[in-house]
Amino acid sequence: MTEPRFGASAPYTLGVEEELMLVDATSLDQVPAVGRVLERAGAVGLKTELFASIVESNTEPLQRADDAEAALRSLRRVAGEAARAEGLALAAAGTHPFADPEQQAIVDEKRYTSFVGYGGVTVRRQGVQGLHVHVGMPSAEACWTCLELVLPWLPVVLALSANSPWFRGERTGMASNRAPVLAELPRAGAPPAFGSYAEWEAWLGRLVRLGVAQDHTRLWWDVRPHPTFGTLEVRVPDQPTDVGLAAAFAALLQALCSTALGGGLPERRELLADRGRADYAQNRWAAARFGPRAELLHPDGRSVATAAGLGAELLELVAPAARGLGGDALLARIDPETCEADLQLRFETAQDAAADLVGRSLD
Repeated sequence: MTEPRFGASAPYTLGVEEELMLVDATSLDQVPAVGRVLERAGAVGLKTELFASIVESNTEPLQRADDAEAALRSLRRVAGEAARAEGLALAAAGTHPFADPEQQAIVDEKRYTSFVGYGGVTVRRQGVQGLHVHVGMPSAEACWTCLELVLPWLPVVLALSANSPWFRGERTGMASNRAPVLAELPRAGAPPAFGSYAEWEAWLGRLVRLGVAQDHTRLWWDVRPHPTFGTLEVRVPDQPTDVGLAAAFAALLQALCSTALGGGLPERRELLADRGRADYAQNRWAAARFGPRAELLHPDGRSVATAAGLGAELLELVAPAARGLGGDALLARIDPETCEADLQLRFETAQDAAADLVGRSLD
């Protein structure tokens, strides 16, 4: 087991990961060229992912949310210049509009090939990209408390970030095709309702001893503790195309964690015996299907509201924390009434949607 590093950095330190597609500059189909791009870029902050047609960017730890956009733009620029030199382009979204995930080459690294060997077709289908946001936690127990408090709001974040309405060349009717594809993996969706970090750690330790999982990175939940970094890692948003929105969702999640641990989000244990996992499953599906127009069970468990309405409520809840963390200007970019899936659905063909993604990814 990894020695936890909670408290090693200032609380609410922010780290952001983006998963960016590499496409042919002419055909716009995905190209398994991450090795060439990384060699040409020669930059810290870019790495491989499962598929060879994806490059992942990782910011350095950031103290303030308003530094996130510059860091993400810089990493996209470096990756984009390297891609262009190889006759490629970057495209950022939750899915590629027409590429077939099962035809994508897997990166030849043991962690990926063993993953495919274990998960089979459920892994081969994972042609989906997400925005992963790490928020520094002061202690292990605070990490689990924060996870429990923010979890009911994560379907709202999914709805507002939905950006994968096309899949294998079809408009499927889902605002986020990425969400149900991810749910095919083992240990996906919401974490079980462990009573504490120690209880979660003991469960994971047993899985590792029995050879079921190698470590905490083999838990593909929408949110999970990351003891190696000392963070809570939120993995629910679709990958934004607009880099400004990527920074905005990072700022939103940072402020949400700060609000939660500052006492700004009420606990619901007295209301929901299963601590909301059943509500979460319903809301996650509705958010993926309808985006901001989804009807969701309110996090208080007592009413129903649209994701757009809950998005506005969430932005208001976290506004004081966002101001303190330098994220208030970024949050102003999130319009709860719409999502980037709506922009993709303006196009009649997957080819045109792909061209639009390329055009907006480095805008």
